[in-house]
Amino acid sequence: MSENKTKPTTASVMEYIDARAKGEQKEDCAVLMRLLGSVTGQEPVMWGPSIVGYGSYRYSYQSGRRGESCATGFAIRAKEIVLYLSAESPQQKELLEKLGQHRMGASCLYFKRIADLDLGVLEQLIRCTLLELQRQHPESNG
Repeated sequence: MSENKTKPTTASVMEYIDARAKGEQKEDCAVLMRLLGSVTGQEPVMWGPSIVGYGSYRYSYQSGRRGESCATGFAIRAKEIVLYLSAESPQQKELLEKLGQHRMGASCLYFKRIADLDLGVLEQLIRCTLLELQRQHPESNG
């Protein structure tokens, strides 16, 4: 069975942000880091070359595949920031409607500027994600 490519590393979070973030993305990353650190109680860790992760959880699929991933985190893309969280419950879907300008993928929330988002709603979404991870994976530390 193949091994996860995205693992925690000792790379510098600040070096990653300095190298990738353009313009106001640097301040947006600083806001995200304060928010994610406060909500998770964890320090940021680079997961692979491009994810700033907070906390972790171990998963196991029915297929037998097992692995570890960050509980939540973000990555800087060319014109957007992606925040890793799940939003599948009815409560989370309601929160997404109140969040502000974004688009949602499978477990990825994309936005161009953090100023376009309601930070209180974003915090609730992150907390819901962490609660669901703890429910599904009791050994998580997010």
